[in-house]
Amino acid sequence: MKILLDENVPRPLKRFLADHKVSTVQECGWRGVLNGELLSLAEASFDVFILADKNMRYQQKMGDRRIAILELPTNRWPLLVPLATRLAKAVESIRAGEYLALEMEG
Repeated sequence: MKILLDENVPRPLKRFLADHKVSTVQECGWRGVLNGELLSLAEASFDVFILADKNMRYQQKMGDRRIAILELPTNRWPLLVPLATRLAKAVESIRAGEYLALEMEG
């Protein structure tokens, strides 16, 4: 599966998804690209877009998207580490066009 990490998602998150091809917005040369255009670019090349932007689903039309979008509860690395297993499972279960918000435990 090809996964894109948004520019505010910590890069070390890649190690939780080692079974997949993971790229960052920065590596693709898309730093600073606005959300609507970024989604279109991502959709052309990736299966899953992982972000921590809680407003994306309200700012963009999501219903006609083919890319799966996984929203993290935070972009703070220490808080994401305990979610590694849940994140990997979410990536495995998410389907094209689905928007899934991962929640903090407890």
